[in-house]
Parts: sequence; C-alpha cells; structure tokens
Amino acid sequence: MKVLLQRVKRAEVRVDGECVGRIGRGLLIMVGVESGDREADADCMADKTAELRIFPDEQGRMNLSIEESGGAALVVSQFTLAAATRRGRRPSYSRAAAPEVAEPLYTRFAERLQGRGLEVASGVFRAMMEVELVNDGPVTILLDPPSGREIS
Repeated sequence: MKVLLQRVKRAEVRVDGECVGRIGRGLLIMVGVESGDREADADCMADKTAELRIFPDEQGRMNLSIEESGGAALVVSQFTLAAATRRGRRPSYSRAAAPEVAEPLYTRFAERLQGRGLEVASGVFRAMMEVELVNDGPVTILLDPPSGREIS
C-alpha cells in the first residue's frame, strides 16, 4: 500500500463537476492499494497517517499530528501510485490490486481514520475525479510501508 500525504489549507474532490468531498486545513491523502496488501496494512498506514507529526506547533515546528492539530482528512483512491516506471515509457499498473480487493482496503483506511475521531471526506472509488488543493508548506510525504514490507 502506498500512501501519499499532502498537508493542505483546503482541498476538494469533484466527480462530474459535483463536489463529493471537501475539507479545510488537514491532509489530502492519496491511497494506492497494491496486490498482496492486507487489512493490517490499511490499519497500520491509517494509524501512521493519524500520528505523523507534520503540523506546526506554537513555535512553528512540525511537531503535531493531524489528530493533535484538529485537522481533517480527504482520502482519495489513487491506483496510479502502484505504477512501475523503471522500464520503458509507459507505466505498468500490474502491481495495483484488483478493484474488488482494493476498494474494501481503501474504505477500511478511511474508516480507521474516522474511528480515531478525525473528520474524513473521500472521493468516489473508480471514478474519474478532479482534485483541487492548496498546499500548505508545501509538505508532501510518501509513507514508508509497514515493517517487513518493501516499496517496489
């Protein structure tokens, strides 16, 4: 599972021109589910996202988590994070999990954040989406995989 975090001042996602998810200050979270990912991976990555200290404290240091800072989360499925680009000029998406496997893990990730008390909005799985954001910092972080799992 690959998770890309962008700290934002605001973000929204639209499907067919209609807003389906919007947040103020918080994180835009792109989630790419790969073959072999498990429920434990979704839980681990959601917990890491909730606890990662990337929001400023009173001194302006990145010392607070999204939970501590009161931020919101906008979770968007992003199968293209599973792209293999080492060879050739056309990305391969063969590492992306099948939709029937990926959707429950994507949903579990978002629900895990919500279960931790975060305000969570989301995109629409498998939809063509427009994502608009105002980066804060900018701060963009690709989470490392759970221990024992490698990013390929």
